[in-house]
Amino acid sequence: MIDALTSGLLAGYGIAIPVGAIGVLIVTLAAQVSLRHGAAAGLGTATADGLYAVAAVVSGAAIARLLQPAIGVLRAAAAVVLVAIAVRGILTAVRARHAAADATQPVPTGSAARTYAAFVGLTLLNPMTIVYFAALVVGYQGHTADSADGRVLVGTVFVVAAFVASASWQLLLATGGAILGRTLASQRGRLITALVGNGIIALLAIRLAWQAVS
Repeated sequence: MIDALTSGLLAGYGIAIPVGAIGVLIVTLAAQVSLRHGAAAGLGTATADGLYAVAAVVSGAAIARLLQPAIGVLRAAAAVVLVAIAVRGILTAVRARHAAADATQPVPTGSAARTYAAFVGLTLLNPMTIVYFAALVVGYQGHTADSADGRVLVGTVFVVAAFVASASWQLLLATGGAILGRTLASQRGRLITALVGNGIIALLAIRLAWQAVS
């Protein structure tokens, strides 16, 4: 049981801590919109990580063989989504700055629930998450128990630990983004944050697209 708990925590932190495109998105969203939206994005990402952990437990090593042929398509799809988000984020920041300068109403944002759902979908398309958990299922086969009930309990501990680890890191990113947003409270500071964050997302999308065609 302790082995499954430790493995789950390591799995969750292992996929969450390297700050890639999704991590930058969470920080940028918390800084540009609100901590509530950043937290919703982080929990959406953690939920997707948890779903992949469930797949690792239920489906086993067969997942790795099934996903490998489609990795190019998944990279391309993720790249398209990231480019769209980066462009929309930059345009929204520019419009928000002009709206504040003109004393018009601010650009509206979606609900936190919508943000959560969007990040669940985006993370499910993230090829790094797919490859990570596809490889993870091979190692998970060692965490077995003698009885069916024991296997269910061990699997549950693994999944919950992976989700909690991922969620704790994503919420830390969101909190950091919110603090950054308060520190750079001026409209110019928010615009710079949006340009830098979404620019990095666009570069990562280009990298994914290059990997998909190469």
